[in-house]
Amino acid sequence: MRLGLLGPAEGDVQGLGRAAEFLLTTAKVSRAVYLGVDPSLDKAVAAWARRLVGDDPSDDAAWKRAADMACSGTAGEIDHFVAVERARMRLKALETLPHGGRTIEMVGDRVAILIHDKAQLDEEDILAANLLVFGRSAEPLVKKIGTRWFLSPGHLGTKGGGIAILDDEDAEVVCTVFDAHGKQSARETLTAARATKIRVQGGS
Repeated sequence: MRLGLLGPAEGDVQGLGRAAEFLLTTAKVSRAVYLGVDPSLDKAVAAWARRLVGDDPSDDAAWKRAADMACSGTAGEIDHFVAVERARMRLKALETLPHGGRTIEMVGDRVAILIHDKAQLDEEDILAANLLVFGRSAEPLVKKIGTRWFLSPGHLGTKGGGIAILDDEDAEVVCTVFDAHGKQSARETLTAARATKIRVQGGS
């Protein structure tokens, strides 16, 4: 799985839209989560959808467009319609944090808690998680403390940050950080402590 992370946009809706487009079309993440607590991602997705299909990007309007295309569209027009609708549906891979500002994800075999502000993490969060991912940070951060990793892409537009990807590669998870233009600035393998197997032999 490739999970995209988008740092808080601080009002830069167009920049957030470009960052989201990088994650979906270039990095080809499975999903992407916006770590801000404002409506910037909703605005960016709505603008992107309107560029694709016009003023009404709703599912109801898509059914009407499909009916019209089935009645009068040429083969080429139908192919184009299908491609555009697939692109519109792909936007559903872009998500915001739920109400309350946190969510729990599985990344490979790791438990990740995604939250806007790490100050809101409690003891239960920290004990349960292997990866603690937060949005509110002046700069990107990938740091191991004890057995846990603390991660942040940083605010969108911050030097060397704003975007990150968690990639489940084989037995490890890799975090790659990018700036707002999609240029890679850091890459870290998030090693985890492995349990030691002890073999006990009994005697007679």
